Amino acid sequence: MSTPSPKRQGERGFSLLLIVFSVTAFWQSYGISGFSGLSTAGVFPMLASATMIVSALCILLQSFSDTNNTAHTAVAIDESNHSVLTLRLVVMLLLISGYLIAMPALGFTLASAAFLFLSFSYLWRKSLAVSLLITVVSVTAVYFIFRKLFQVVLPKGTLLQGLL
Repeated sequence: MSTPSPKRQGERGFSLLLIVFSVTAFWQSYGISGFSGLSTAGVFPMLASATMIVSALCILLQSFSDTNNTAHTAVAIDESNHSVLTLRLVVMLLLISGYLIAMPALGFTLASAAFLFLSFSYLWRKSLAVSLLITVVSVTAVYFIFRKLFQVVLPKGTLLQGLL
């Protein structure tokens, strides 16, 4: 049996914020097509947001059930020297921001490929060939599943619109 992890400052507040965000995402995804069918455009967003709601509720309930909620844990957290804003997190936030900025210009396929390749290369630190192979397989699978199988229109991008 493992000992419960110490509470982090703002853990419950962040869990509540996650629940509010997840419920809002579910409400927005419900607005796409409601519960009108299993093959409608809103099914996957509703499933994803419902999963987010359940996960956030589990995290919140777990934070209330932990008995290790005394003042000495706050001191232990401060002494452990864990940084909330690590270099890895900052780099990933920059990559995600770049992905969001590049998507309208490059389109879904190229922006996703660039994002995945850079993310795999940075986080996994394997060879560039392995990162490239996994990126190509992942983007190809997502493209065929969503574009061909479910016939979802993926953003093409304005920069290369005449070329692709």
